[in-house]
Amino acid sequence: MPEPTTHGQSQPRLLPRPLAWRQAGTGCGHPSEPPQPDHTPATPYAPAPGAPAELLARLRADRRAGQWVPAFERDWAKALDDARHTFSLTPLHEVVRTWQLRVAAAPDADAYLDSGRDESGSVDLDDVLDGRP
Repeated sequence: MPEPTTHGQSQPRLLPRPLAWRQAGTGCGHPSEPPQPDHTPATPYAPAPGAPAELLARLRADRRAGQWVPAFERDWAKALDDARHTFSLTPLHEVVRTWQLRVAAAPDADAYLDSGRDESGSVDLDDVLDGRP
């Protein structure tokens, strides 16, 4: 229903737009706004600034330090070289994340191996991963 204005003219009453129109990817609902994506892009993993040093300390304290520390340092050196060439920290973040997951999974792997299961027919993980961490 039109509402009177101070000049005696009528203006149509503005009704709120339907909610479905707002959810259709048009921002907050204003027609002049460009459409917004209907999903949020995944934020790449970025470890805390001290995470590599903390991770290396954990690796050095682990019973597998003799194998893990040189492997981590080799992966880190390669990722650092890649980062220099690409100007991206992503290779370094991936190394930290991979090794954090490896360290976190170690107790479960130990428990499985200590359970006495027969592993004679299994495949070596290095063969499956083809040398990748």
